[in-house]
Amino acid sequence: MRRLTRTILLLVLAVPMWAETKRTIFLITDAEGVAGVCRQDQTDPKDAEMRQLLTGEINAAVEGFFAGGADEVIVEDGHDGHQTLSVLTIHPKAKLLMGPLGPTETLERRYTAFAFIGQHSMANVRGGIMAHSFSSLGIQNMLLNGKPVGEIGISTAMAGWFDTPVIMLSGDRAAAEELRAMVPEAEVAIVKEGLGRYTCLSLSAPAARELIRERATAAMRKIGQIRPYKVQGPVTIQIEYTTRNSLPIDAAFAPGAEVVDDRTIRYRARDFLEAWKRYWIR
Repeated sequence: MRRLTRTILLLVLAVPMWAETKRTIFLITDAEGVAGVCRQDQTDPKDAEMRQLLTGEINAAVEGFFAGGADEVIVEDGHDGHQTLSVLTIHPKAKLLMGPLGPTETLERRYTAFAFIGQHSMANVRGGIMAHSFSSLGIQNMLLNGKPVGEIGISTAMAGWFDTPVIMLSGDRAAAEELRAMVPEAEVAIVKEGLGRYTCLSLSAPAARELIRERATAAMRKIGQIRPYKVQGPVTIQIEYTTRNSLPIDAAFAPGAEVVDDRTIRYRARDFLEAWKRYWIR
């Protein structure tokens, strides 16, 4: 009897902590990384074809996550003003997060894992389809601890701050390589390759959806194996704005701010979240 009790205890202890709770996947979306989207005009949030292509890829990912064992999938409408997706067309088992969010993107809810769908690379990447870092018109460069960074890097670091691993990305090859440099074990679905800023070699929509579905299922199997990406403090975030965006006269008075030149400001903080908040609430 004692041996049986000891065996049961060992089996219980062997079960990963993530398996004991509801497995919720947080999925952030964009448009520039979607198969077949290669021109700026296609990224209009009301463009009917883009919405159909993006929704198809999202729903394929949702199917893959549920097939891999997810209990819940939350989809953030993350493209251009949060007005691209609809509850009429999103996967019936998914939940849609709409509207502007704060600097943490609700990651304080401690999701099981994080994923990107339709993601583009950071600014100034050769071969990145419509590559930019948050604002193609407003921001020239963004640096995190002196290294170039974009939406992938910031969101991955934010997820890591809340102990959430990034397990998957779909997008162009440049975006996939950007995530893999931080999280080598993450699953990637490369749905197109950039030949120029507005020139791409793309999979068909059905082929892209099948690939995304497969990678999402595979990503679920890696939960518990992929570690959250952590940025150690102290942290600096530096923003270089575009030519017509000179800093306001009082820019240097913001907490932790240092004016580098007419268009560049640097925020210093003890950790990543504090630095990002200082930029966010500027």
